[in-house]
Amino acid sequence: MILRRVGTLFDRVRAELHRSFTEEYSSRETAGSFSLGVFITMLPTLGTGLLAFVVLAWAFERINRIAMFASVIVFNPVVKWGVYGTSFTLGTFILGPVPGVSPSSVSLAAGPAIVTRLVIGNLILACVAAGVSYVAAHRAVAAYERRELGVVSAVTGTVGDDGPADDSE
Repeated sequence: MILRRVGTLFDRVRAELHRSFTEEYSSRETAGSFSLGVFITMLPTLGTGLLAFVVLAWAFERINRIAMFASVIVFNPVVKWGVYGTSFTLGTFILGPVPGVSPSSVSLAAGPAIVTRLVIGNLILACVAAGVSYVAAHRAVAAYERRELGVVSAVTGTVGDDGPADDSE
């Protein structure tokens, strides 16, 4: 019973993904939606990124909601710790170390300087990741569309435009 429900759920997800990739949105819209989701997900929004997703999905009709929400799967909370560490390191590389702070002693007075380095590094990483994700998603969706169109043209070429030939005459 559980396996049947899981199978049904996977079939629904697969059908929704197929519809999203081939019927409703262009490859550019899907890639842009995923890229926007990656940008928002990478920012240190403390969970308000999902609220931003809902508002954007409601406000703009041409946003592929599935692609945008898929970015949460890629940049999940476990991955975000690595993103924050890299962001802080990048921000420290650009702005220099926080004066008077060492790994063994951090005070609340250094909070604004640490947050500044985190946000600067995070914005740079989010822009780079959004650009890379746009290219990757666009190529993936275009390849998916070519595969689907290849199947349609192969079937059409075999069967013919007027349907199957009738050899009974």
